[in-house]
Amino acid sequence: MKILVMGGTVFLGRAFVDEALRRGHELTLFNRGQSGVTPAGVEAVRGDREDEEALAALVEGRHWDWVVDTCGFEPRIVRRSVRALAGHVETYAFVSSFHAYADWPAKSVDESFPRHACAVDAAPEDVPYNALKAGCERVVEEGFPGHALIVNPGIIVGPGEPVGRLPWWLETVARGGRVLAPGSPDRVMQLVDARDIAAFLLDRLAEGDSGRYLTTGVAGNTTMGELLAACAEATGSDAAFVWADERFWQEHDVAPWTELPLWAPDLPEFAGTWTPSSAKALAAGMRCRPVAETVADTWRALRDGGYPPPKYLQGKIPVGLSQDKRDAVLAAWDARGPRN
Repeated sequence: MKILVMGGTVFLGRAFVDEALRRGHELTLFNRGQSGVTPAGVEAVRGDREDEEALAALVEGRHWDWVVDTCGFEPRIVRRSVRALAGHVETYAFVSSFHAYADWPAKSVDESFPRHACAVDAAPEDVPYNALKAGCERVVEEGFPGHALIVNPGIIVGPGEPVGRLPWWLETVARGGRVLAPGSPDRVMQLVDARDIAAFLLDRLAEGDSGRYLTTGVAGNTTMGELLAACAEATGSDAAFVWADERFWQEHDVAPWTELPLWAPDLPEFAGTWTPSSAKALAAGMRCRPVAETVADTWRALRDGGYPPPKYLQGKIPVGLSQDKRDAVLAAWDARGPRN
């Protein structure tokens, strides 16, 4: 098939391109050429998706079977792509997020749950950040009725992860020594590898599918303890994990999710973080590799290069405790003395 990819050089976009090439598809990548490396064997078209003239030049006299949009974040900008591509592609596949659902992470969600309110011409200053993906979805659904395929990933990990959640833990554990860990090692999690989403998306497109799929992997596919043990195994570390209770972290103003990546405390506002349902995607054939394999591959990618380094940013918020704060928190834990 002939596939147009909006983006395609970073994380999930790159995973999709790698898998599509492996399957023998013909690819065109449209991006600014500022992030990642364009792999051999694809056509690279440089341009900014905000530029309507660049979009018009891209589509002139051309047609693709599918477009896969991995880098749409603002409805008003995605709308330009949708309008330009109408009549030039058969199916528009859009990579969204769980953030599109108004009830997540407080509640466990599935495809039936309501999305955030967001107009199709919204700009970032018009709505909360989490609502923007919902507006992008509506743009695609309205522009390609019956030919829109939406995937809503949960917490994506894997080689090339740009946010740096799993890389931060890998690098922290790799240093060895005592590592403070959040809450209980038995806290159940649910992670998904970018490469597994990419393969599933290609399978659905090949079947001529449309509609919506939550793609967050297998429920309970790891725990925080198993994840950190996998980090130690992958890095060959002698790290000794010190499991501090959640109240301790809160007392020392450690921010969940950002300063301690992947820590969703046992609070009502985080109750649904690790419990969304991928039942529909799994029933449709989504296959998910073991989390330990993802951890090992991510460490190998960090060590060997070949991917852009993580930004260690969630939006504009730094990801991971600074070394100074890490030392201070560990000293505060030690100062508590023996505990029963």
